Amino acid sequence: MTAAATLPRPRALTFGNLWLSGALLVVIALYPFVFGKAMNFGVSTLIFAGLAMSWNILGGWAGQTSLGHAALLGIGAYTMTLLATPERLPAFLPAPLAPWWGALVGMILAVLLAAIWGGLTFRLRGSYFTLSTIAVALVLRLVAINSEWTGSSEGLFMPELPTLFGLDLFDRKVEYGLAFAFVLLTLIITHLIRRSRLGYGLQAVREDEDGARALGIDPTRMKLIAFMISAALTALGGSIYAVYLQAFEPHTLLELPISVQIALMAIIGGRTSIQGPLIGALLLSIFGELFRTVFSSANLLIYGVLILAVTIYAPNGLMGLFRRGGLKLGVNR
Repeated sequence: MTAAATLPRPRALTFGNLWLSGALLVVIALYPFVFGKAMNFGVSTLIFAGLAMSWNILGGWAGQTSLGHAALLGIGAYTMTLLATPERLPAFLPAPLAPWWGALVGMILAVLLAAIWGGLTFRLRGSYFTLSTIAVALVLRLVAINSEWTGSSEGLFMPELPTLFGLDLFDRKVEYGLAFAFVLLTLIITHLIRRSRLGYGLQAVREDEDGARALGIDPTRMKLIAFMISAALTALGGSIYAVYLQAFEPHTLLELPISVQIALMAIIGGRTSIQGPLIGALLLSIFGELFRTVFSSANLLIYGVLILAVTIYAPNGLMGLFRRGGLKLGVNR
């Protein structure tokens, strides 16, 4: 029996899903006009929202919890920056690459890493994959710290970049536009996956891997596809993040807390929903900034208690809580 014969026919997108996604995008688009003096916060929040949605393709739809997405983030950031820096170019490149081409190369490298990484670990059960993600991120962090080419522990500084359609990439409003495009892209891809045969296959694997295999679905193949898509998008977010930071080091990009932060945003928002990671990223960023400003040294304690409360009382995330409250927003539909 084949997967094509057993999976249900993909349905059209629900109005509730499209309405909620559209409303969130409108709010995001209006941000620069209302909070033009807080663009740093807006750019970083959108970048992490896109990263959380990218993580959710693997961690939510495929059910494979990764705590090593900082490695993929770093690949995108380092690749784009190195290929744009004349003094650090590989010998086979005669001239620096424009950042958009460097971002594409970073995405390709991330996909290749995900294919090898997943191929070696997806046949294992339980927490082995999660542990492998932590290990890979730590290995890449050590390589970055000990390699002169990557700037070692001092990191890299972004060189002068060519303009994009006449726009300065170091302008915060331009970076906000790039981050918005990143969020829009990940949202569209998630919508397409959710209502495709791939999406149904991923959900089948997430709920019951043995049952999915009995129906003719190849769990390893499904998880690999999800991992490669997630890796490509995460690397793209890493390239945008590098432009935003302008200078970064291994401790900025390749640390475990970065991976945990990305995963938490998706889990708290609702890892099995389309918009959950976006909502989780927006709320956690807002509350994190608020607590840091108002509660000073106690902000991490209050922040942690809030996360713990959401985890206990809303195990399916905020979107699951809304669903139980009667707001039919397209969660798990």
